[in-house]
Parts: sequence; C-alpha cells; structure tokens
Amino acid sequence: MAESKKYEIAVRAVPQYVAEQSDPDNDSYVFAYAMTIENVGTVAAQLISRHWIISDANGEIQEVRGLGVVGRQPLLQPGEIFEYTSGCQLRTAVGTMRGSYQMTAVDGKQFDATIGEFTLAVPRVLH
Repeated sequence: MAESKKYEIAVRAVPQYVAEQSDPDNDSYVFAYAMTIENVGTVAAQLISRHWIISDANGEIQEVRGLGVVGRQPLLQPGEIFEYTSGCQLRTAVGTMRGSYQMTAVDGKQFDATIGEFTLAVPRVLH
C-alpha cells in the first residue's frame, strides 16, 4: 500500500457566525466552527497539536499553535471520526482560517493533516 494512504486524515470544517456573541458596532465578530477529523488511512494516529492561520479582511493574521484540540489529543483508529466545535473572534465581518494538525501514527511516523482554507463570514455579506 502506498505510504500516503497509510497516513491519511480527512478534515472538514463547518463555520457559523455567532450573532448573539458578536458586537459589529465595536468590530467584534464571533464565529464557531465544527471540525470533523477522520482517519481514512490504515494506521492509527494521534492528534498531538494544531496550527491555525486566521486572516481577517484587513489583512490581519493570527497564528495559533497549541497541544491537542479542546483539551484532547484523540487517538483515531482507521475509519474513526473525532468531532469538536471551537471558535474565534475577528475584527471584520469576513475572514479565513486554514492550518494543520500534527499527527503521530502508532508506528512512530509523524505527519501533518492539512486543514484546507475555509471562509468565516457574516450571513449575506458575501454574494
């Protein structure tokens, strides 16, 4: 089996604007994002850390690094899914997030699971 198929994690994001926690008059926009992490490879792997790159419409970039996600470092068996919800705050009504999860397979191989860029936007701001 190809090496890349042994160590493969699928990541999906579903962002949502949180109006009740936002304050547009003071440039404060809160977004939640539901993440689904699925081990589509053939080797169990543990999520060790995360790296996010968060950009707003003003070109401001925040980088966030830390251990695990929501206080956990899940071990995903092949075919297993881990889901969590987190959030961030921007100073603009539109922004993007992208990044990676740093994984360690049970055989010791370390690899990154890419988090493809997704858009954070207040409803009806983008066409």
